[in-house]
Amino acid sequence: MIIGIPTEVKVAEKRVAVTPSGVRTLVQGGHKVLIQSGAGLGSGFSDESYIRAGAGMKPDPATVWADSDMILKVKEPLPQEYNLMRPDQIIFTYLHLAADRKLAETLVKKKVVGIAYETIQTDKGSLPLLAPMSAVAGRLSVQAGAYCLEAKTGGMGVLLSGVPGVRPAYVVIIGAGVAGLHACFGAAGNDARVTILDINQERLDHIHDVMRGSVTTLMSNEGTLEEEIMKADLVISSVLIPGATAPKLISRKLLKKMKPGAVIVDIAIDQGGSCETSRPTTHENPTYVEEGIVHYCVNNMPGAVPRTSTMALTNATLPYALEIANLGYQKAMKGNPAIARGMNLIKGDVVHKVVAESVGLPYVPLK
Repeated sequence: MIIGIPTEVKVAEKRVAVTPSGVRTLVQGGHKVLIQSGAGLGSGFSDESYIRAGAGMKPDPATVWADSDMILKVKEPLPQEYNLMRPDQIIFTYLHLAADRKLAETLVKKKVVGIAYETIQTDKGSLPLLAPMSAVAGRLSVQAGAYCLEAKTGGMGVLLSGVPGVRPAYVVIIGAGVAGLHACFGAAGNDARVTILDINQERLDHIHDVMRGSVTTLMSNEGTLEEEIMKADLVISSVLIPGATAPKLISRKLLKKMKPGAVIVDIAIDQGGSCETSRPTTHENPTYVEEGIVHYCVNNMPGAVPRTSTMALTNATLPYALEIANLGYQKAMKGNPAIARGMNLIKGDVVHKVVAESVGLPYVPLK
């Protein structure tokens, strides 16, 4: 199979879909890899390193897209890439269609095969291709939150760790999945006071054990959530429903009850955000203030650390990409249910029920 890796076009997105060592693995598997010149530079990988790994170098995205059976990307296709797609082409990337009906409609019209990293799901319910970026985002959310608490961003001027004689910041984390767990690691490691909420008791038990009781775990309900958010200096929201729009857990009404200068870091912004007032921001302009609350809603947070993120992402995606390339997407789906769950669109049909419901398009079950 011919596998194409174009340069990412999203603003400030410096990750690349595959490292040179990943390319070598694909080439050794009998596949041809085409990569756009400069695609890896933002992550610290030179064109020469890809050539040594066996990749063919292409000067522009049009050539990569036109000559490839499968496109590997990091972020969802943007409007400048829409006309580069062709029918039957496999696009394997983070699609996040629940937050972008226009993209979903475009992929349907183009009759591509869309496989989403974020909906690849094992029989045990884990999300192996979302996990590494969730871990990065969870760790980064604490760094971002600490920065946003500074007065220059509109924050209340609180040091996350505090100092002897002065209380540390109070951090409330919503969602005890991978991102929430890593946010716990970061916040507790910075000596903040931390509470994490979830509706899954097993996850809360796990975090209590892992953190050895150093954070407070609470079963989430409307009353408890409101009470904790009102007390928080920093709220990190990491709620996720695979393939679906994130639930709006923080209303504007609740926002008005928060401390002036408090901060919300909405990791769920890729799926539409979990705060009523959340809207996507960029690494160049990451924050805005609404109702007196600083919002950090960058929808490609791991792009801030592209080398770490690219290496972690390749570790997770490469086995699945190789399986699809070796077998073709149809046999890969039949042999691996996780890949079948990752399938969002096939040649004009939306075949993932939750995605179809989220974007309001007809659902066609996989045969």
